[in-house]
Amino acid sequence: MKVELIKYTPDPDKTCAAAALSCHSHKSSGELIEGLSEEKNKSILGETIRKGHHSVIEHASFTFSVSGVSRALTHQLVRHRIASYSQQSQRFVKLEEPTFVIPPSIREDSKSLREYNKFMENAWNLYGSLLERKIPKEDARFVLPNATTTNITITMNARELIHFFKLRCSTDAQWEIRGMAWKMFEKVKKVAPIIFENVELPNDL
Repeated sequence: MKVELIKYTPDPDKTCAAAALSCHSHKSSGELIEGLSEEKNKSILGETIRKGHHSVIEHASFTFSVSGVSRALTHQLVRHRIASYSQQSQRFVKLEEPTFVIPPSIREDSKSLREYNKFMENAWNLYGSLLERKIPKEDARFVLPNATTTNITITMNARELIHFFKLRCSTDAQWEIRGMAWKMFEKVKKVAPIIFENVELPNDL
């Protein structure tokens, strides 16, 4: 799994602090933003978030490139509706190599791992055979399992990300999406430390 933060709102903490401050000022956020220091950003956002006015942090958005994850993960991911997704298409992309995710529970059991790998080999062999018979990619893909790896681009605003992290960083979350969520959290915390500093998440990875 590879998780990259490829784009985000410039100065996300400052942008959201300016938006919050403009709600109680005669000046626009564009006028206010230049005079904001890190200390001021922290004071404004801390008080705003504490009072539950979370709409201001929707002005910061973050775009991630995620690769090497399973279709099982992305089926869970797209249930988070306040987000934008662009996923590799199995309809248009011919999958050349048999790449798939192996769950740790299967990897740790030698018999299960042998049977799992054999099943994957058969599935990919059939996929290749169907393509050789000129079966369209959009139909041949029906034999590919949920374990098949995929690439996806994700964009969420800060408010939705906090909601996502609270659900998917939890020990109740499925292991693969939980690992991805923690990687995403670590990356946004570096570029927007004020917005994400008080997010209460479990600390047992």
